[in-house]
Order: sequence, then C-alpha cells, then structure tokens
Amino acid sequence: MTQRNLKVNCPTCKEIVAWNEQSPYRPFCSERCKLIDFGDWASERNAIAGDPVILPEEDDENPY
Repeated sequence: MTQRNLKVNCPTCKEIVAWNEQSPYRPFCSERCKLIDFGDWASERNAIAGDPVILPEEDDENPY
C-alpha cells in the first residue's frame, strides 16, 4: 500500500503542513496557529454564514 504525501496550507499562516502523524496540530503548523484560530472563533471574528439563531427567552418558572 502506498502512502500519499498530502500537504496542506496552515489556515492561519499558510505554511505548508504534511498531513500525517508527525504533524500533531494538522491542519495547523503549530499549537500557536491552532490557538490563534481558536481565539478568532471565540471572539466571533470567524463565523459561519447564515441567519442568526434567536433562542426563546428562558422562563424562570419553567426552565425546561
């Protein structure tokens, strides 16, 4: 069985990353780039396009 040498660009810094077990942060090149991306999602700089979800207000008497 031949193994493909798949390479991708890090979503954060665009460095080339081998997609294999030797790249534990794949598709990111490093933990730093992974954490930068996570921070972008957490601060809502990244978002998935679509209509916002409006949740009904919680009723204190009956939360379920």
